[in-house]
Amino acid sequence: MTRVQPDSFLTLHYRLSGPAGEVVSTFAGPPATLSLGAGHLAPALEARLLGLEEGTQAVFDLPAGEVFGAREPQMLQWVARKLLDTLGEPGAGYAVGEVVEFPAPQGEGKVAGVVRELREDGAVLFDFNHPLAGQPVRFEVQLIGVL
Repeated sequence: MTRVQPDSFLTLHYRLSGPAGEVVSTFAGPPATLSLGAGHLAPALEARLLGLEEGTQAVFDLPAGEVFGAREPQMLQWVARKLLDTLGEPGAGYAVGEVVEFPAPQGEGKVAGVVRELREDGAVLFDFNHPLAGQPVRFEVQLIGVL
């Protein structure tokens, strides 16, 4: 059987969950296809895949912070209403817990923040930390194909 190497192309199902439950899962739909080393998965997750044989099903429990780092207080940022109107739909409403995407600072891609607090002046406190930052992570994988 074929084993996962650092430059392997993979077809797999995976699930990431933290103490509060599932965050990402492909098990209910089509499997994911990705190339190791291309940044599709965090390095700590890719490291767990190396050496596994095609057809393997495995569960890995990773300690807090290993996969997505520690929670960073500076990643909590107040965004003024004026800037929100410029970046998105003017006058849009926001709700605590909502995930909002913004253009990345260098214009390459997007970043997402979770609404944590709303002020009367329209400013919104966003948390740009990964939802699993600073938490233990369970990584479940079903390795379907390895090329």
